[in-house]
Amino acid sequence: MSGADAQLQPRKGGLTRRQKRALSRGVQYVVFVAAVVAFAATADWGRLKNQFAQWDLVTQMFPDVITMALKNTVLYTMSGFIFGLVLGMVVALMRLSPVGPYRWVAGIYIEIFRGLPALLIFVFVGVAVPLAFPGTEIPGGTYGKVALALGLVSAAYMAETIRAGIQAVPKGQMEAARSLGFSHTRAMVSIIIPQAFRIVIPPLTNELVLLFKDSSLVLFLGVTLEERELTKFGRDLASQTANSTPILVAGLCYLLVTIPLGFVVRRLETKAGEATK
Repeated sequence: MSGADAQLQPRKGGLTRRQKRALSRGVQYVVFVAAVVAFAATADWGRLKNQFAQWDLVTQMFPDVITMALKNTVLYTMSGFIFGLVLGMVVALMRLSPVGPYRWVAGIYIEIFRGLPALLIFVFVGVAVPLAFPGTEIPGGTYGKVALALGLVSAAYMAETIRAGIQAVPKGQMEAARSLGFSHTRAMVSIIIPQAFRIVIPPLTNELVLLFKDSSLVLFLGVTLEERELTKFGRDLASQTANSTPILVAGLCYLLVTIPLGFVVRRLETKAGEATK
């Protein structure tokens, strides 16, 4: 009797393994539906509507929530991502360098900035840098400060991701390039790094999603009304109106960006998995 047939044959006085799995899934579905029904039956929908679904407040937020808050959030995110990507590439190459001090500096940087909360990095950029360098202005104003803060945080993670991507490229690629007369630097730039980026695009895209949410920490830098991002914009309006509807709308605006990006990440991961088969 084959293994598949054995699963279909019930033990004496019992169920087969397949029947047990089907029963387990059925119980889980029942528990889930019961939890949803219990929540729907016990929640005070009237109070929730009054606190989170005031349509007149929603209309007041437009178009500023899109043309100002969402736009600033996207600009902050992209500036931090670009700076972090460039710095992360440099740190990754230092991490792989045969020169010992380069590896040590890169390792220390990665451990420190991966271990510190992003909030502390924003406070450091907004408070410690002006105190350490009196009279020095970070180029770009608030956008420059956000790019520096987000970039310092993301570069530590990107560096490890890029390093892993470079090491995942078969060593034969470098050996083949050198045999054709390429220098080590030219081979890295022309052959190894492009292949590495194809490997690490999914995790880098996921890092972009995380940065988009971390951009909410810009409020700790002190911003003007025109420089507010989604979280700051929603909190200010919620404080003015004593209602949480603006915060809910701000959250939905985040989802307008993060859900499509999450879909892109899953598609890229699927394609990467198919390419390795």
